[in-house]
Amino acid sequence: MMGDSDIIRNNISDIIKRVGAAAEKSGRTAGEIHIIAVSKTIEPERIVTAVDCGMTELGENRVQELCEKYDKIDRECHWHLIGHLQTNKVKYIIDRVKLIHSVDRAELAEEIQQRAKKIDRPADILIQVNVSGEGSKYGISPDGVMDFVKAIASHSHLRVKGLMTMAPFTDNPEEVRYVFRDLNKIFIDIKKENIDNIDMRYISMGMSNDFEVAIEEGANMVRIGTAIFGRRA
Repeated sequence: MMGDSDIIRNNISDIIKRVGAAAEKSGRTAGEIHIIAVSKTIEPERIVTAVDCGMTELGENRVQELCEKYDKIDRECHWHLIGHLQTNKVKYIIDRVKLIHSVDRAELAEEIQQRAKKIDRPADILIQVNVSGEGSKYGISPDGVMDFVKAIASHSHLRVKGLMTMAPFTDNPEEVRYVFRDLNKIFIDIKKENIDNIDMRYISMGMSNDFEVAIEEGANMVRIGTAIFGRRA
């Protein structure tokens, strides 16, 4: 009978194959796709197993949990804040994260700018877009993204690196293909503008249930938790 570590290793091997196949369908290679292992609620020892299997980009939803694990995971890895970020929590993660995926309002962008300026280290961020229009989802409306990007482009210690979205959960990922396609169109439109200080590099979209469709539609960063660690209790 396989132990927990063996299951995680097998899951990661399977994910890498599936990512490679989806990338190939979109004319790219597996190496062009960044896998963020979503480690929320996962115990440190299981995270270490994933890191040792090459999953060195880790995503957390909550600031407190990220900070606790940051101090416990004794491995070379990079942390991503992928969940909703309250303005008053920025100070706790500004010097700990590689990328903030969920910037969705002007006051949050301003707070990140001020905190990054204070430690004299530019902060890399993604703009969260609510493509589906779901009331339960955070994010800027698709119509407002271009103006928002232009408005924060002058912030000296913010570096916009791309866009992020969350699709509605569904058993049939074909139903949300339009979400990924639409975000890719917005990404391309912003990139064409060549706005100073805006480096459109990443499209963060797709999770365990729909990452293959997301990659086919242009994602180069996917956030995978359940398919690596199993269903959470």
